[in-house]
Amino acid sequence: MKKLVFISILLAAVVIILGAYARLTDAGLGCPDWPGCYGHLSLANTSKHIETAQQHFPDRPYEAHKARNEMVHRYFASGLGFVILVIFIISVWQRRHGVPLKLPFFLLCLVCFQGALGMWTVTLNLLPVVVMGHLLGGFSVLSCLFLLYLRLTPYRIPGGDHRMRSFGKFTLFAIFVATCQIALGGWTSANYAALACTELPLCEGDWYARLDFAGAFSVPHADNYEYGVHDYDERMTMHIMHRLGAIITFIYLSWMALGLYKAATANLIKRLCILLMLILGVQVILGVSNVVFSLPIAVAVMHNFVAACLLLVLVTLSYTLYRKT
Repeated sequence: MKKLVFISILLAAVVIILGAYARLTDAGLGCPDWPGCYGHLSLANTSKHIETAQQHFPDRPYEAHKARNEMVHRYFASGLGFVILVIFIISVWQRRHGVPLKLPFFLLCLVCFQGALGMWTVTLNLLPVVVMGHLLGGFSVLSCLFLLYLRLTPYRIPGGDHRMRSFGKFTLFAIFVATCQIALGGWTSANYAALACTELPLCEGDWYARLDFAGAFSVPHADNYEYGVHDYDERMTMHIMHRLGAIITFIYLSWMALGLYKAATANLIKRLCILLMLILGVQVILGVSNVVFSLPIAVAVMHNFVAACLLLVLVTLSYTLYRKT
């Protein structure tokens, strides 16, 4: 069970990376239908197959690299869903041996909903709310899998955990702050606003006079949301809010990590605080690099992956502090 959960964690991380890569290569509609691609469950690999695909979807020219990126993501996501189903079946079978049942059941429901979000991403033509929800769903699946792995790992803070548990509320709030920042990043990406500002630390020109919060967090009606439908001022506002969120997140997580490091007596907590600061520093560098180098795909994908790593460290910290003796 524990080994299978560990494999699923690795698989979930791969799915997040592939999802980010598909989004950044504009492959979200690389396959205009779901769950297949141009009417088939496999990629078009013959001229006849491609010709048939074009006949069925004349408004969506077949682009092999985009279809490949999207279908590889779907294959891995489907594999993850199957593994989570197996985990749930095993948890039901071994429930009398102390294996958690509620969390695997929640994971199964979550991954099914995540599959529905994947379908709506295509059928609703990249509706930003759905795209952002799909991103958050992927992070949620990964976090819950990691939490299940921790629950299957019998450990506690050496010397007792009662005193340190009082710090748990700060880590829970840190998870909330990080999740909000991830959501802001997802909204910025879903609306193609990642390059709305090309200067640091905030934006170029009289950006403060052009802020449009109502428009930035609205969903205009459109037949297709590919490449975004908001105007520049609205995208600029999204981008600035994401940057401000990054500053707030960095300040709070740094304050929490330093305070917890000073108060902790257990080496495990101290190591987690150090790891948190290192990952936070890498994430800031990647965020700045996205602006300076105009969103290189490799850097942008790593920005997503490191955000996931940051969330997992926070989950570990919170779980460890609340771990019962």
